[in-house]
Amino acid sequence: MRVTCKICGEKGRIASRDELSLEFARLYCQCSSPHCGHTWVANLTFSHTLSPSAQTADRLLFDRLRSLPKRQQRELFDRLGMVYSE
Repeated sequence: MRVTCKICGEKGRIASRDELSLEFARLYCQCSSPHCGHTWVANLTFSHTLSPSAQTADRLLFDRLRSLPKRQQRELFDRLGMVYSE
């Protein structure tokens, strides 16, 4: 992804990103020109799907679960256990 400085028009770089959700990230950017030095925050959002994934729903779910922290995985499995025991 390419970012451009709105002050001088030079290329910028994404120094870091803060993923607030699967569909929204805050990008912390820096101008590459040493004479400018502008830093800014840009927002990156998911808009819509053009073509659905070729992966199956269970594969997508499995990959998503693996990306969660272990604590959240355990909480989900505990909740699922309660649903199936009723």
